[in-house]
Amino acid sequence: MKLWRNFITFIAVTFFVCAGVFHAPVQALDFNTVLQASPRMVAAETNRRNAADDLLTTEFGQKIDINNSDIRDFRELKGFYPKLASIIIQNAPYEQVEDVLNIPGLSESQKERLQANLDNFTANPQSSVFNEGDERYNAGIY
Repeated sequence: MKLWRNFITFIAVTFFVCAGVFHAPVQALDFNTVLQASPRMVAAETNRRNAADDLLTTEFGQKIDINNSDIRDFRELKGFYPKLASIIIQNAPYEQVEDVLNIPGLSESQKERLQANLDNFTANPQSSVFNEGDERYNAGIY
């Protein structure tokens, strides 16, 4: 048993010594070299736009969009997550923020909560980027 332990120790020490001696330093990629090598690639990339990024330049980035935000965005508002947030998402789309007050079946306390937080919402047109499938309920963030 002692011989086996000594053998494993020898192999481990040999491995770490070799790893320290024979490693090659990592070279960082110089972005300017890449730009000079393929200018067409960079020009093509600057023309692409992401619909989600476009929305972030609007109120969507600062407020909760009742037509596009997923259920997790409502967590920062007390009393919204998960029940009231689910109700809001299920009844979308909304033309204006005040339309959430007309959701059928809301209790008085839920209406009061909504009324008190109308300034935290915005109502942009629905975007397929955020509404495909059930991504508003499960955004895949774990």
